[in-house]
Amino acid sequence: MAERIRARLLIAVWLGQLVSLVGSSLTGFVLGVWVYQRTGSVTQFSLIFLASSLPAVLVAPFAGVIADRWDRRRVMLLSDLGAAIGTAALALLAANDSLAVWHIYLATALSAASSTVHQVSYQAMTPALVGKTHLARFNGLMQVTRAAQIAAPLVAGVLVVTIGIGGVLAVDLGTFAVASLTLLLVRLPAEATRPAARRTREPVLTEAAAGWHYLRAHTGLWQLMVLFGAYNFLFGFAGVLVQPLILSFASADTLGLLMFAGGAGLFAGSVVMTAWGGPARRIHAVFGGLALGGVALVLHSLTPSAWLIAVVAPLFLFTLPIVNSSTMTLIQTKTEPAVLGRVLAAARVVGDASIPVAYLLAGPLADQVFEPLMRPDGALAGTAGAVIGTGDGRGTALVFAVTGTLMVLLVAAAWSRRSLRAVDDLPDALEPAEPAEAAEAATPEPVETPEPVRD
Repeated sequence: MAERIRARLLIAVWLGQLVSLVGSSLTGFVLGVWVYQRTGSVTQFSLIFLASSLPAVLVAPFAGVIADRWDRRRVMLLSDLGAAIGTAALALLAANDSLAVWHIYLATALSAASSTVHQVSYQAMTPALVGKTHLARFNGLMQVTRAAQIAAPLVAGVLVVTIGIGGVLAVDLGTFAVASLTLLLVRLPAEATRPAARRTREPVLTEAAAGWHYLRAHTGLWQLMVLFGAYNFLFGFAGVLVQPLILSFASADTLGLLMFAGGAGLFAGSVVMTAWGGPARRIHAVFGGLALGGVALVLHSLTPSAWLIAVVAPLFLFTLPIVNSSTMTLIQTKTEPAVLGRVLAAARVVGDASIPVAYLLAGPLADQVFEPLMRPDGALAGTAGAVIGTGDGRGTALVFAVTGTLMVLLVAAAWSRRSLRAVDDLPDALEPAEPAEAAEAATPEPVETPEPVRD
């Protein structure tokens, strides 16, 4: 009974956060289109993605220390406030017709840093509220927020015409208020919001390093995060280039519809994982999702057709909740509660550090290398061009073909690592007891990590 009550409390918080994320997604889509239409540059467009990912990686180690030191609800409230400040600044600039591209980069970076602290705290308190039995399903439910983020452009396209960019930013500010009010009203138990066992505090960098040491001592978890980092690198190329790919042969209105279709695929994958929870051996879900996603990316490149994207984009995004929720559940169940915030932060750095690199490379590679190669008179016009066509956007399409192929090869390389295949066999740190009992069982002694599993 207690487990169900706590799960309902967390769902109430989740609904408030969902509203806020939808608002932020509306803003992100509108600002991205604004930059691309005014500059016509994939590189400048991709810098928005860089601004949203690089600060997150830099802030993550400190976010883990914060999540393991202080009240997590207060941390989430302060994080929301930081993101709202950046959005409010953009709204004022837009109202005065003074908005510039660099303003968007700066506000995006502030929002990304705030969101990282928020998410690490959120994920660290989840196991204590949900318990081991329902954790995988709740992680699947968490992926619904990403579906809403991807589907938001359909609404954003309507709003930007009716109320303008300033109106969209105002809506976003309203959603921040909803999320904060929910956090204030819902009474979450102290054992979830406050780190269970207070220990003698060490210097911040020393505490942050504990997350790294824990991952390195558990070889399977470390290899899982390296795999996730390689996956995110390839996914980063697709994420930053899919909108330019679509805009190379379709209108902004069609882009919104196709983004909505992709969100539907992500939503379907989230529903499946929420109802199912994944296989008993979660690493199999990770491998299977990666392989299917790679095939879907290759299919993006076949022809400049909105109908093709409407099929393969949902297929690719269907795999995202499978990979993400299975990976998160493995980290949460195999990590001692006393160090969970810092391990989640370290895992985020390992898994996400490659994303800014992908965002930084994607635009220049598409603009300066692949697009020239795929012109009607380009070097690959008679080879790759004979398969996927030549002209505007076909170089970007070739990036998708290469990226998808590499993703499939990545699965083959990962399967060869015995410790990674056996990551499900690591001892569970999260017991199947009531969440309150699990919190009470945490002790203030330093966490002792078992001997690492080696190949």
